Amino acid sequence: MFSEKDFISKPFSTIIEEGNFQWSAPSNIALVKYWGKKENQIPANPSISFTLNHCKTITKLAFAKKQNDNNFSFDLLFEGKTKDDFKPKIQKFLERIEIYCPYLKDYHFTIDTENTFPHSSGIASSASGMAALAMNIMSLEKALSRNFGTEMTDHFFNQKASFLARLGSGSACRSIKGSVVVWGNHAEVNGSSDLFGVEFSSKIHDNFKNYQDTILLVDKGEKQVSSTVGHDLMHNHPFAEQRFAQAHENLSAIKKVLENGDLTEFIKIVESEALTLHAMMMTSIPYFILMKPNTLEIINKIWKFRNETNIPICFTLDAGANVHILYPENVRVDVMQFITTELVGYCQNGNYICDAIGTGAIKFI
Repeated sequence: MFSEKDFISKPFSTIIEEGNFQWSAPSNIALVKYWGKKENQIPANPSISFTLNHCKTITKLAFAKKQNDNNFSFDLLFEGKTKDDFKPKIQKFLERIEIYCPYLKDYHFTIDTENTFPHSSGIASSASGMAALAMNIMSLEKALSRNFGTEMTDHFFNQKASFLARLGSGSACRSIKGSVVVWGNHAEVNGSSDLFGVEFSSKIHDNFKNYQDTILLVDKGEKQVSSTVGHDLMHNHPFAEQRFAQAHENLSAIKKVLENGDLTEFIKIVESEALTLHAMMMTSIPYFILMKPNTLEIINKIWKFRNETNIPICFTLDAGANVHILYPENVRVDVMQFITTELVGYCQNGNYICDAIGTGAIKFI
């Protein structure tokens, strides 16, 4: 089990002059939600997520050795164009990880990033973006280590990448490796940690292989409340401790479900978790509602369709209005017909995204 100290890189006397790496990393959708955090991006409760396949960020990191001016130096491009709006978040991220990656100030970086899903589509890009950047940084560290005569293991590479990604965006640590990922200490999950995400260690039942996620874009606007503000509101929340205990119980329950393939129980846990997340927002001080009228219309349509057809379709929600519809691959034709005939009208401009379970980050170069 790695600790924070294990991730502190030793200084490298041999420096690589220049180069570049390129990685893609996917977004993910939590089944048991993380809401509330402690200092240094430590989760108040454990979470478990499906890794997505198509909704991803592709990031190229070019680097060139510079004179040590003791400052971080980087240019940021989004879809090939300068994007200064994103620079403060990257600056803060680099400051957070400097102790673990002291070589970063030796280089000027050009970070060129793009998403496979439309910008402002309502899909959280912070998880995929920070995960992709962390993988590139670890590729540089691996190259420096090799140059220094040390070979880095894949296990350490992925765990440190997840650790670094977490410091940029908490849920980003679940976008590194694996189709089902657990983040946060949990008694029944081997190797689980608050510091990084770990692959679900048990064998996943065939019912969940290539599970589908169709994302209905109800509202593509900016969030009314940032995730950081929302998490902070859990500190004095009247139901916080009960919620954290519930998350532990639901993770235990969904662990069994992923092993035994019980879709009825899966639906119950996942939908309850989605509604609980929004209930915590509605009962915090200040309180807020991120669901839209069309979110509720879609949920009611899903319940009606499931009751009438017995097709195991369910919904989950992030901290926003959009609806993720989860279902097995073998009912895809029926579910897509339902979506296109009855649900698309509730989406902004009729927009939705078809995705499925993926396996994590992929290296290009």
